[in-house]
Amino acid sequence: MMEKRYVFIDSQNLHWGIKTLGWTLDYKRFFVYLQDKYKVEKVFLFVGFIEENKNLYRFLKQVGYIIIFKPTIKDHNGKVKGNVDAELVLQALHELSEYDEAIIISGDGDFHCLLKYLIERNKLCCVLIPNKRYCSRLIYKVVPNSKFFQHLEYFQAKLEYKKTPT
Repeated sequence: MMEKRYVFIDSQNLHWGIKTLGWTLDYKRFFVYLQDKYKVEKVFLFVGFIEENKNLYRFLKQVGYIIIFKPTIKDHNGKVKGNVDAELVLQALHELSEYDEAIIISGDGDFHCLLKYLIERNKLCCVLIPNKRYCSRLIYKVVPNSKFFQHLEYFQAKLEYKKTPT
């Protein structure tokens, strides 16, 4: 029997984790990778809404991502803030009866309680970590076995955005 898998992506952790490695993720190729490798049914992408990124959001929806927006605010330096952790956890729990296994994409230790909850219910397929160097030790502490981990940095050749020559 085929497992029903849903993906929950912390977009900020994914974006900055890959960016600090010096390359850019091709979100279309990444979506195909998730479908091919994990046979996923739904891919939720949690992102802080920024008006100027409307075309990007439209593209991501066309590719197949289900986008869950978080309202953003600017801090005292004018930097946009939009932490999506609560939305991701809430959606993963809201959808719990709909999937057999979850794939969490983040290296943020704030998800340790969600990972623990999913493991206790045999609902965790794996954690895809964008950047091993910036992954919280809390994640490694709560997830008992390295078989649950994939480090996206090792898939650069497969997932990197490459500009086509003009």
